[in-house]
Amino acid sequence: MDDRYGTDVLAKGWRDAGRKQVATVEAVRELVVEVAGDEYVGAVVGITAGNVELEDRHGRTRLFPLGRGFLVDGAPVELVVPARAQSRTPARTASGSFAAPTSRARVARASRILVEGKHDAELVEKVWGDDLRAEGVVVEYLQGLDLLEDLLREEPPTAERRYGVLVDHLVAGSKETRIAQEILRGPHGPHLKIVGHPHIDVWQCVRPETLGIAGWPQVPRGIDWKTGVSRALGWPASDHVDIARNWQRILGSVRTYRDLDPALLGRVEELIDFVTA
Repeated sequence: MDDRYGTDVLAKGWRDAGRKQVATVEAVRELVVEVAGDEYVGAVVGITAGNVELEDRHGRTRLFPLGRGFLVDGAPVELVVPARAQSRTPARTASGSFAAPTSRARVARASRILVEGKHDAELVEKVWGDDLRAEGVVVEYLQGLDLLEDLLREEPPTAERRYGVLVDHLVAGSKETRIAQEILRGPHGPHLKIVGHPHIDVWQCVRPETLGIAGWPQVPRGIDWKTGVSRALGWPASDHVDIARNWQRILGSVRTYRDLDPALLGRVEELIDFVTA
């Protein structure tokens, strides 16, 4: 009589007896894979924090956990980090910094970086996330610079709790510049740094060539900027869901600091230095 448990349940490999073996495949760049049960097909464009990033034929990217659940030429496979990627030293983060040895994130500092919106926070996280975790710096979003005064009143900065603030459209004569100057002249100024980029929105901090466009469209006054840009690029823009998807498309195109405008790069590095000094 056939005994499916074998004669020794402690023997090596008894759990795998009878299970279908799956080939191990390195997730090398340009490898085309299908996500089982999802029907999503894309080429490998990167590996980030245990995830493989795939890009479909429309240029849209998605992240999936490495491991099983993929098909190559119709056959199930287990995707793993390429051996040469594992051995490459020294590794660099998306911001261009040398990656520290793998370790737990540092306990959060009292000092923090504040940004105006969710999209700003997501872009900073994607490029500087590894550096911020290593330094224990938390990024929070304000939902608008005009709310900064209220936050400072409720939780005032100190020498031990500095705030660095990243602002959109910080140019001469803008509303943002006037608000920033007034706050910096106030009682919180000594423990506060406000810097910004010149663009209307953080979307413009992504270099146009990263998205395969010649430049960011000009949007007439009176039209919501994100809606106007989306329509000019031929992207859906009927509601906030469309705008959110368009942002994910933009964010998905960003791989490293090289995909961003230098006007943003220097300002974020400046804030990190300020809150970790």
